[in-house]
Amino acid sequence: MDRVTIDMIYSAWEAMEDVVSLTPVVSSKYISENVLFKAENLQKTGSFKIRGSYNRIRKLSDEDAAKGIIACSSGNHAQGVARAATSRGIKSIICMPEGAPKQKIKATMGYGGEVRLIPGAYDDAAAEAMKLAQEKGYTLIHPFNDPYVIAGQGTIGFEILWQVPDVEQILVPVGGGGLISGIGLAVKTMKPECRVIGVQARNIPSMYGSIAAQEIIKVRDRNTLADGIHVLSPGMITYDMVNQYVDDIVLVSEDEIAGAMVRLLEGPKIVAEGAGATSAAAYIFGKVDTSLKTVCVISGGNVDIPMLYRVIEKGREALAEYKHM
Repeated sequence: MDRVTIDMIYSAWEAMEDVVSLTPVVSSKYISENVLFKAENLQKTGSFKIRGSYNRIRKLSDEDAAKGIIACSSGNHAQGVARAATSRGIKSIICMPEGAPKQKIKATMGYGGEVRLIPGAYDDAAAEAMKLAQEKGYTLIHPFNDPYVIAGQGTIGFEILWQVPDVEQILVPVGGGGLISGIGLAVKTMKPECRVIGVQARNIPSMYGSIAAQEIIKVRDRNTLADGIHVLSPGMITYDMVNQYVDDIVLVSEDEIAGAMVRLLEGPKIVAEGAGATSAAAYIFGKVDTSLKTVCVISGGNVDIPMLYRVIEKGREALAEYKHM
């Protein structure tokens, strides 16, 4: 099955009521009276990923559960899969890029996952995970190109519409596209006039480039602060859903991501990782219509403290430069 329905999102929302947190929507007049932040950085495991991971794993048959599961992730999906699998007594193996943040690797192991570090980027870890799934019979829990994972992420759309019924625009970080696909389906079904805007790191514009080319492409690998959305090529399911449910995708630079991380710390006191801050970066640096009542999804807060120190000065410089433009 490769189709996601609104009923699947409803089912996921009901099933996860006692599993995931209803994360708050935080305001900050320091940034703007017109913007709110959906704080998925406060979610269990520190990101939204537990939603999709749990929803997919709860659908496993007893036979598949007994064989174990495997996943590929730069960190947040890894933690969600490990925690959800361990809660059901299921063995989980997580293939992670060797450059994944140490904090995310350590946390994944702490949740009971067996971590295997793979040379290269996310796509290399994904290839190894698929290979092992075929060889060992593990069930692959894909981080974005899976209907049940997408449905789980879509529960955030329901929550935003309930928490902020007058929302006019939702900004969503985009890597492989699972988060925005689920939110887009939920929001466009229930409030079609609300704009859904994706935000990608300019260094890794895989979904942006694919939509522009009208076909799935693979972009050149480059470094980015937004390791959580460091995906070189989107999935077929997510590509199709973004085409159908997303109004636009905008790009933010590394300096803008850093600036947003600093502004979130200074204003609403939100600790956001690079990927989680991209939505705020699009708003703060004027990449979208800031006259609309906007909710930025802060997708995660799993950031290494040493990286945070390095980012602060870079972010302050970016904010000062933008202020004087």
